[in-house]
Amino acid sequence: MFSIEVKELTKKFGDFTAVDHISFQVKKGEIFGFLGPNGAGKSTTIRMLCGILMPTSGTGIVGEYQIDTRPEEIKKIIGYMSQKFTLYQDLSVEENIDFYGGIHGLSSSLIRERKNWVLKMAGLRGREHSLTKELASGWKQRLSLGCAILHQPEIVFLDEPTASVDPVSRRDFWDLIYELREKGTTTFVTSHYLDEVERCERIAIIYAGRIIALGSPKELKIRFTQEEDSTLEDVFLAAIEGERKHD
Repeated sequence: MFSIEVKELTKKFGDFTAVDHISFQVKKGEIFGFLGPNGAGKSTTIRMLCGILMPTSGTGIVGEYQIDTRPEEIKKIIGYMSQKFTLYQDLSVEENIDFYGGIHGLSSSLIRERKNWVLKMAGLRGREHSLTKELASGWKQRLSLGCAILHQPEIVFLDEPTASVDPVSRRDFWDLIYELREKGTTTFVTSHYLDEVERCERIAIIYAGRIIALGSPKELKIRFTQEEDSTLEDVFLAAIEGERKHD
């Protein structure tokens, strides 16, 4: 069973093709990685799947909803964390949680219940009244994730979620992603950190708007380097070189 199905999805901005006829599927409960350099089309793809951008052509289904006809329904079943923190810096930790709970339409009692969970998950108990701008990047990141999943979405989109945090915070953040998987949540994460993407169950490598490789880390290593103990950097470079030769 799939949480996300994409077929020939394309997005153009004038004469520029940001996403070029990509197709893939994400299984329910899977951690799916989208790997590519800056400008490859990762964020554009996520924004289409979240119902924020309309595709130029092609189709996409998130949950059971078409991205071009049911974007508002999609927004109800997903959590979205962009690469830039969308928290309100001049609000306290607690006020941010309350605000996002209201956006997601949660009742006051449910917000209180979920707030306790977010504070525990983010390690922010005792910091409820601290202004968000006073938090270190790692704490902001956890709070941002907590606000994104406050309504317990079945699918979570994380766009470069660890781009501005230290390695220890990145590791802790991935522990939270694994916890979500244990609860059956589907996670779609973009990154340009090779070691990070290797934690995903399957990976799509996107380059110049096109998917040039798709499979588990082990499958990709064997396919592109014939060695299981090679690195994803080796795979990435081999995939790009093959794409350039193809062009």
